[in-house]
Amino acid sequence: MLENQFRKDFPIFEKTGVTYLDSAATSQRPQVVIDAEREFNEKMNANPLRGLYGISIEATDAYENARETVREFIGADSAKEIVFTRNASESLNLIAYTYACSVLKPGDTVLTTIMEHHSNILPWRMAAERTGAKVEYLEPETDGTFTDAELQKKIVNGVKIVAVGHVSNVLGCVNPVKKISDMAHAVGAVVVVDAAQSAPHMKVDVKELGADFLVFSGHKLMAPFGIGVVYGRKELLEAMPPFLRGGEMIEYVTRDTEKWAEIPHKFEAGTVNATGAVGLDAAIKYLKNVGFDFIRETEDALTSIIFEEAAKLPYFHILGSSDPKKHNGIVSFTIDGVHPHDISSILDGDKICIRAGHHCAQPLLEYLNVSSTARASLYLYNTEEDVRFFMDKVKEIRGIMGYGD
Repeated sequence: MLENQFRKDFPIFEKTGVTYLDSAATSQRPQVVIDAEREFNEKMNANPLRGLYGISIEATDAYENARETVREFIGADSAKEIVFTRNASESLNLIAYTYACSVLKPGDTVLTTIMEHHSNILPWRMAAERTGAKVEYLEPETDGTFTDAELQKKIVNGVKIVAVGHVSNVLGCVNPVKKISDMAHAVGAVVVVDAAQSAPHMKVDVKELGADFLVFSGHKLMAPFGIGVVYGRKELLEAMPPFLRGGEMIEYVTRDTEKWAEIPHKFEAGTVNATGAVGLDAAIKYLKNVGFDFIRETEDALTSIIFEEAAKLPYFHILGSSDPKKHNGIVSFTIDGVHPHDISSILDGDKICIRAGHHCAQPLLEYLNVSSTARASLYLYNTEEDVRFFMDKVKEIRGIMGYGD
């Protein structure tokens, strides 16, 4: 039986007894993150960036320390390149509204992929509609890989923005972001990387990836809800207009004029989510203590068990690569004759938590001729017992639904 020394750090398992296999949607939080939030609320709950009294200064320091932690985590040059948002969806909208709507012209192209989360499709459609640009899609093979011919055909002059997810939330595959970035930069395009599914599971370095912008959400990385990140190259952020207008994002306002604050504060209007930032700080430090090697080894080993058991079930079909090591802990599947919603509901009876539906990736599922799937997704706290219990209960589903096998 595989050992997992970190599971004890997550109080939800002892308190609820759930088998949690939905970390691609939201990860669980270790005690150190819960404690960091509580300490902030108990000892420095004051408005950051505004007050000149003690606990407000402490709150400001904690908030800005979190920004520095994020900067180091993703390899950015300056903390000024780190903007806090609510989540990756808001981060992508910020870039679309403020950068894309400022630079796109009629006839320009925004290139994304057919496997993207809706959050990395819909903002670009909005920007295209407003500017007269168009959106086109890179189309992968069924295992999620892109051929060189497809990349060369689509990444051409006239493409101004390439928006690509680092890891697919349905197929689990790692996209060739560095190759795409190099090709995009060669035709003068700016590259936006959605790292929501990669940052919690593998080293993400904005310079190694060639990212001009990069986004991720805290809640998939063991941090609280309501905290997300935009990384943007300094010169791009400085040239962009603000996303929201109001308090704290200004240097001064007169009756008729205003001057925006310097980056990153220009993009952080109103009272900020300092508690969430402190929680994100604690989550990143916890993640670094665990180490990406442990995460990769755990996810690969557990995914392999799912694949081995699935191979015994002729009615169980896994989307994407046949290699469990190319799934990064994400296993989307169908069971013949059983709707994914029924799969999820039946498993919930045994307190097994999985996802079911289109996973906010309907264009991909349509491309693969699948209406919806069930999805089990793993993280550092999962165990061999989790996946074996899950697969044992999967074997009972068709019988519960009236099938004879």
